[in-house]
Amino acid sequence: MKIRIFVVVLTLFCLMAVPNWAAATESSGNAATVALHKLFTTSWQREMREHPLEASLDGFHQYDGEWADMSLAAIAREHAEDKQTLKELAVIPRDQLSREDRLSYDLFKYRYMIRIEGYHFHGDLLVLNQLGGIQTLSTVVQQLRFEKLQDYRNYIKRLRTFAPYMDQTLGLLREGVKLGMTEPHEVMMRIPRQITANIVTHPEQSAFYAPFKKMPSIIPAAEQAQLRAEARSAIADVVVPAYRHMLTFFNSYYLPHCRRSIAASALPDGKAYYAYEVRKYTTTDMTPAEIHALGLREVAKIHAKMQQIIHQVGFKGDYHQFLHYLRTNPRFYYKNPRHLLEAYRAAAKRVDPHLVQFFPVWLLPRVTYGVQPIPAAFAPDTYPAYSVPPAGDGSVAGYMAVNLYKPQTRPKYDIQVLTCHEGRPGHQLQIPIAMGLKNLPDFRRFDYYNAYGEGWALYTERLCGKMGLYNNPYSRFGYLDYQMWRAVRLVVDTGIHSMGWSRERAIRYFEDNTALSHENITNEVDRYIAWPAQALSYMIGELEILRLRRQAEKELGPKFDIKAFHAAVLEHGGMPLNILKQVVDRWIRDTLAGKPQHARS
Repeated sequence: MKIRIFVVVLTLFCLMAVPNWAAATESSGNAATVALHKLFTTSWQREMREHPLEASLDGFHQYDGEWADMSLAAIAREHAEDKQTLKELAVIPRDQLSREDRLSYDLFKYRYMIRIEGYHFHGDLLVLNQLGGIQTLSTVVQQLRFEKLQDYRNYIKRLRTFAPYMDQTLGLLREGVKLGMTEPHEVMMRIPRQITANIVTHPEQSAFYAPFKKMPSIIPAAEQAQLRAEARSAIADVVVPAYRHMLTFFNSYYLPHCRRSIAASALPDGKAYYAYEVRKYTTTDMTPAEIHALGLREVAKIHAKMQQIIHQVGFKGDYHQFLHYLRTNPRFYYKNPRHLLEAYRAAAKRVDPHLVQFFPVWLLPRVTYGVQPIPAAFAPDTYPAYSVPPAGDGSVAGYMAVNLYKPQTRPKYDIQVLTCHEGRPGHQLQIPIAMGLKNLPDFRRFDYYNAYGEGWALYTERLCGKMGLYNNPYSRFGYLDYQMWRAVRLVVDTGIHSMGWSRERAIRYFEDNTALSHENITNEVDRYIAWPAQALSYMIGELEILRLRRQAEKELGPKFDIKAFHAAVLEHGGMPLNILKQVVDRWIRDTLAGKPQHARS
């Protein structure tokens, strides 16, 4: 999955800069075009001011020393501004725009409509869970730019002004208790350990201090010493006390008030809230019941393919006995976390030579990425791996973060498929490509739609099979196991949040149908409990991309080019699935007419 930090994820990935295309548009476009791009620019600049941390992460640095205003008043003000933005868009005549600008118009309208609809459910009050939040904010350090003196000064300013940011965050949690908008007690019991990781005895032990351990030589030694002293002071006097306050607040007030039900339907207006979350994450109008039924069908289909591999390897036993064999046989696991990390890095390198077979060279991103461990303090509660995007300006490389906690629960046969998803050709290909589309408005470069982004990453797991990277039966079973994992999500997420499933039933369904370890399964189920509907986006997105590919292959026949298809899917940035369909349909028509169009042309 693509991840920033959870506090930022909730703000819908936005932010800024006066784009290069604005001046050209104003000098050459008609009145509708000029008005549209002016609205894009002013809205993006507004979102930059409102969410300065996300701006920094995406490579825009005007507000590097600031935090977002997390107050209720600020959230209400942003909602009013969103509604005003839609009103301003509505008066621009769409039919007077170019084809690409009409696409931008539709995407811009969609992003604000979904945000405005969601405001009334008070999801802004769910600002943390075991997957992330202000208690895991130190992980952001790896994503910030530290190249020059001003970067350090801005960062120290953030450390010094951290207390109000913490107070506003706790204020939202307090309001959530008041309105009955809280996370489930079952998963929030994991949080105190995460908060405690930030309460250090010496400032140098803090993850917030990491940028000061090795500083660029362009900063004079005396200045470095001064910056380190200021950082130690800010961490000791501001950051650590803020986390002590949070720990007391969380244990004495918030955790006791967390809801005992695990279902989103138990929240105020919970049934409608879950239906909204389903629409937001899948970008479809599918109901929870329809998705549940789809999941059951996909589980059955994948199960049949798994049985073929079980027969191929000559295993004497039934399906569940084979799963037990995979979970318990030491041959499938590394004992040493370092060896597991090396295996992930080797898997990433295996992909690179194959990319030019499936993507045009002009489309491939120029930025690099690496593979890094998930911080040990947070590894027990989080994913097997996740993808951290690069900075939008290329100043900080992206990376795939891998979980080395309990390596005996991380199967070797899952390494390649997981690397294809989180690395390349998955997130570390799609996201840098989108960021590099500087001919497009900035909101299109940085918007992230889960059904598109996670659907693409899941689709590329299948693509890696075409590359020949699953080169033994167990690796191929690992691919199918990951397909099964995502199909099971469709059943379990809807089961929990709309059909009354217990946590124990969800875990049992996972154990009966996947080879994931118990450790991973409990983390996964708790993830779905804390983050309703997000897990539905993966397979629904992949199935739509596969459907569009089959459609293109059928309609184009010998004119079908896999590289051109992938370019058509990727070269417009992220989008809802219904708009992706329009884009691919248009590409098919253009190709049949012998007039292929590219967003970059």
